[in-house]
Amino acid sequence: MEYKSLITHLVDLENSTGFLTSVSELADAFDAHLDVLCHGVDRMTPGFHYGGVDPMMLQRTIEAAGDEAKAIAKSARTTLQASNARWNVEEAVNPIGNINRSVAIRTRFSDLAVLRTPYGENTSQLEAEGILEGALFGGQAPVLLLPDSAKPKATPERIIIAWNESAEAMNAVRAAMPFLKAAASVRVCVIDPPRHGQDRSDPGGPLSVFLARHGVKAEIDVMAKSLPRVSDVLLRHASDKNADMIVMGAYGHSRFREAILGGATRDMLEEANVPILMKH
Repeated sequence: MEYKSLITHLVDLENSTGFLTSVSELADAFDAHLDVLCHGVDRMTPGFHYGGVDPMMLQRTIEAAGDEAKAIAKSARTTLQASNARWNVEEAVNPIGNINRSVAIRTRFSDLAVLRTPYGENTSQLEAEGILEGALFGGQAPVLLLPDSAKPKATPERIIIAWNESAEAMNAVRAAMPFLKAAASVRVCVIDPPRHGQDRSDPGGPLSVFLARHGVKAEIDVMAKSLPRVSDVLLRHASDKNADMIVMGAYGHSRFREAILGGATRDMLEEANVPILMKH
């Protein structure tokens, strides 16, 4: 697998220039085409029709969202003029409750989505969560999430795989294979492996064999849950090993629940300071 089609989604003008420059550099390194979808968000319309709404107000909010999309797209084109990557910028207007569907439709035709983490200080969380949900669960694409302080590398030297034998974790490993093959060090992190199971005597062993057949030499780190949260253990280990990337499976809940991502997934996105590649 190669990353030949990258996509990113923008919903605001502020703090997007540096992020978009990093994404374009990544696309250039992969010799990939970069699609940039600029979303103007109608934050007053939930995404479905209901009675009693002033048609004039609806029209004004849609027009404002359209103007927002045009402004973001103009800024994106200006930023990308200096890029060596092949790129395309498009505009989209969405009600706040429909942005995930729009993202899903476009993302499913990409090899990799590159997004900002939805919980950064300068991120519009509601829109960012909808974009992440659409890319991961609707678009079914691997997603590379970048904290504001992180800069992605096409060839990260040190990668940690968060391994728990789940289908989602295996999907993430397969999706990350171009990064894993290029890395100098890959470590499989297993936290509190089950005491009863077919791999109890060799946690992570079958995965290391799978990776070796792809030319990836991996070391296995079996760790105890010595901190309250699994994410704390993973992030401390990533810091200790000076990791450039974490690969892990993503878990999600219904959009109508309290949060779209639960457990270690959300904790990681809130606290991580290195890029995270996720796949559902």
